[in-house]
Amino acid sequence: MPQTVVFADLTGSTRVFEAMGNVRATDTVTRLVQWVGQVCEVHGGRVVKTLGDGVFALFPDCAQAVHAMLEVQRSHHKRLLKWPEPMRMELQIGIASGELVEVEGDIYGDAVNVASRLSDLAGPGQIWATESVAAPLGPDVRHRSLGPIAIRGRQLAATVHRIDWQDELADLLTMPAPLSAMAQAGASSSFGQIELAWLDVQAAFLADELPIHLGRVHEADFVVNDPRVSRLHARIDTRNGSCILTDVSSYGTWVRFHHAEGSTSEVALRRDECVLHGSGEIGLGAPLSDFTAPTISFHTGGGQVRLAAQALRR
Repeated sequence: MPQTVVFADLTGSTRVFEAMGNVRATDTVTRLVQWVGQVCEVHGGRVVKTLGDGVFALFPDCAQAVHAMLEVQRSHHKRLLKWPEPMRMELQIGIASGELVEVEGDIYGDAVNVASRLSDLAGPGQIWATESVAAPLGPDVRHRSLGPIAIRGRQLAATVHRIDWQDELADLLTMPAPLSAMAQAGASSSFGQIELAWLDVQAAFLADELPIHLGRVHEADFVVNDPRVSRLHARIDTRNGSCILTDVSSYGTWVRFHHAEGSTSEVALRRDECVLHGSGEIGLGAPLSDFTAPTISFHTGGGQVRLAAQALRR
């Protein structure tokens, strides 16, 4: 019988250890991890193990898992608003379902691997779930399809949904629609163009002009001349109406998202990909916490503003 796997991981714990010291930081992380486990159990889940700064839990059905993680994100977000910036640790969560095998208390199965990878890819403050988890959810849970996402170690891509837990973002997300309805709307109805800016260089690319490459050499479509930037550092593509950034570099890519309520979240990519949405910054070859990092500002727009891209041509 299929079960639902949840991986919930804290991000930013390294910064907290530097700010608080080992003893206090360990106590804070331990308390947060235990609290996440308690929320899982209240919603009918079972904690398989804690993983330092994360939780691996099982649920008998998808709805219980999702509602538990909605409570976790919403409650934790309220807590973080009262914490000083250096102490804030957000949660990134992956959820998948499938047949599992238990051997001597440990759990094995494709869903375990997929949920773990989704928690890495999701980025701080997000919940990513497979389509098998999102499809049976009721109308009280809003989510948006991000399309097929490549999962390391897996030949087939997994169709992934982002679960909405922030009420103020509800109008930016859509309930899943039948494929026929999505086809009629067209990809341009969700993602139409991306604007990029680095120093005094600006450019915009329509969805049908992708893929493009960001890199140090002139062959790149958007050139960032910095020694930390790889020759072809990252690729921006469109997939099922979403804008996808893929790191193909030697030293990694960092993405910071700006949220509607004024907060930000970051994700680090090492030969991984993430969905670009809204606006933010892309750091090439160095984390965004390094003020010298070569940083590209980005802004994505829908199909209704496709023509605006023409004004930003180089």
